[in-house]
Amino acid sequence: MPSRALIPGRFQPPHWGHFHLIRWVLERFDEAVVVVGSAQKSHTFTNPFTAGERLEMLRLGLRDAGIDEGRVWLIPVLDIETNHVWPRWVEMLTPRFDCVVSGNPLVVQLFREYGYCVIEPPMFDRGRFTATRIRRLMLEGGDWESLVPPSVAEYLKRIGGVERLRRITGGH
Repeated sequence: MPSRALIPGRFQPPHWGHFHLIRWVLERFDEAVVVVGSAQKSHTFTNPFTAGERLEMLRLGLRDAGIDEGRVWLIPVLDIETNHVWPRWVEMLTPRFDCVVSGNPLVVQLFREYGYCVIEPPMFDRGRFTATRIRRLMLEGGDWESLVPPSVAEYLKRIGGVERLRRITGGH
């Protein structure tokens, strides 16, 4: 049976740091289960893109990064309002996994309380690669495109991602 690691995130949008993490995980496990969290949320500054859009961007980015798509599961997961049971919610909606990989302190704590193996990975140039920073750069007209795979940048342009962010934030 293959070993699998769970990678939860919102991927708003997916950037090179995410793909470095997926590659890092696949050096240690046979497969990665990428949970696209807050799947019900979209059209806000924090969550501007739909789950479907994020799934498409992740698939495109995997190709750009040269990552074997056959080793990656992409699973959208809706939020629930009870943090304590969230690991069980995720467990119910995903394929079996052996370990959780996350740098989010709440995710780490919740899965550890349920006895899961949890790995806190190294951060990949965290100062540059954060989705919040990328969304800010999109709003400000800065260089956000170099921080995401080329096909993700193209996709965001095609769906009017920058314009959407400007409309939903009133331009700031």
